[in-house]
Amino acid sequence: MTKKEIVKTISEEIGMTQLKTKEIVQKTFDAIVDTLVEDTQANINKGGAGTLGRIELRNFGVFEVKRRAARKARNPRTGEKVFVAEKFVVTFKPGKEMEERVRQLERAAAAGGHAEPSPAAGQPSSGSIDSPQSYGTT
Repeated sequence: MTKKEIVKTISEEIGMTQLKTKEIVQKTFDAIVDTLVEDTQANINKGGAGTLGRIELRNFGVFEVKRRAARKARNPRTGEKVFVAEKFVVTFKPGKEMEERVRQLERAAAAGGHAEPSPAAGQPSSGSIDSPQSYGTT
């Protein structure tokens, strides 16, 4: 699913124009990135190690910026040793609700059936932004 499809789905569900919805969705993504970058820079300046920036979205998951240490590696094609510099990586750990819904898909696939989406596709959610029903099955 693309950002454009997300915008279209949300705008249809809440009755807002796609232009305004796109602005809100983009501002949300920008806020996540900006917060991760700012937290990471602040923690680097403090001499932090391990997790440098973190955003936790209840019932969705956790985004973290982690430092990946410099290391020696081997080029698999030539066998030559190469140096890989330190770098920062963004990780995502899904929340319990997301994990459970994916497990339901696994169980349904193993049973040879189809998983029932919850809530039904196309129906507006009745919960708040933090409710597990707020993200669809798309």
